[in-house]
Amino acid sequence: MIPADWLRRLRHVEVRARLVSEQLLGGRLASVFKGRGMDFADVREYVPGDDVRRIDWNVTARLRKPFIKRHVEERELVVMLLVDASASGHFGTAPESAIASGNAAETKRELAAILAGALAFSAVRDGDRCGLLLFTDRIERYVPPRKTRPHVTRLLHELLFTTPKGQGTALVPALHFLNNLLHRPALVFVLSDFRDPDEAAWTRTLKAANQRHEVIALRLVDPRELSLPDVGWALLQDSETGEVLEVDTSDPAVREHWAHAEARRALQLVATFRQGRIPALDVRTDTPWVHSLQRFLDHAARRRVA
Repeated sequence: MIPADWLRRLRHVEVRARLVSEQLLGGRLASVFKGRGMDFADVREYVPGDDVRRIDWNVTARLRKPFIKRHVEERELVVMLLVDASASGHFGTAPESAIASGNAAETKRELAAILAGALAFSAVRDGDRCGLLLFTDRIERYVPPRKTRPHVTRLLHELLFTTPKGQGTALVPALHFLNNLLHRPALVFVLSDFRDPDEAAWTRTLKAANQRHEVIALRLVDPRELSLPDVGWALLQDSETGEVLEVDTSDPAVREHWAHAEARRALQLVATFRQGRIPALDVRTDTPWVHSLQRFLDHAARRRVA
């Protein structure tokens, strides 16, 4: 028997995810997902105005005049949601007024559930299959891809109520699991704060995964991770390692160092995603993000068909 408060929370997140999904598909794109899966059809002679990147150089050399490749779009896409369920996801500082208005999420984990649910609803509405991989420093839960609405409700339940065995963040095992599991290219959304200490390993593995699949990174951010408030002496605990640190937040130098460190980390992540040609977007717990996500997916979809 599922407790009543769990059902209320599940229903709340499901309704918000459906609303976001409707907004995502309400833009000028017929689908924010189609475009990556393209099957080769044939070649035709080049005409002025065609994209030169589609030129088939082997045929062009053999026939001594330019030909371009024609593709047809795959009718079904597999969408995989890789969601970080580590202990840092329980953090959230959005104002209650913003949460009540539906413009914010209570924690990063709730934000991940709403975001993943919206993507899943959008995928199944478009006839695509959607699956879930929850991870911490290990694989927590895998739900195979399906394309029904009750399946999305199950995904939301796993996102909200799975109790992780791990506390930390390790992207490499999740990405290896994905690559061993899927034998055809998929559209992969990675929802995480990317606080994996083994940065060299996960960045290398993420780039490799993007060679096989279409990887999109959605970084979950809370404002208090970016800057410290002035509240005097405070005990800060790392939720993933358990380390406790006493900090004088009234010291401007301390707050400035904190802000600079987070800014450097953000710039490093931007550089990492750019080098790996991975589209990335920051999604915050305290601000509306639907329109920025729609524009971001719109741009990512146009890149896939370019």
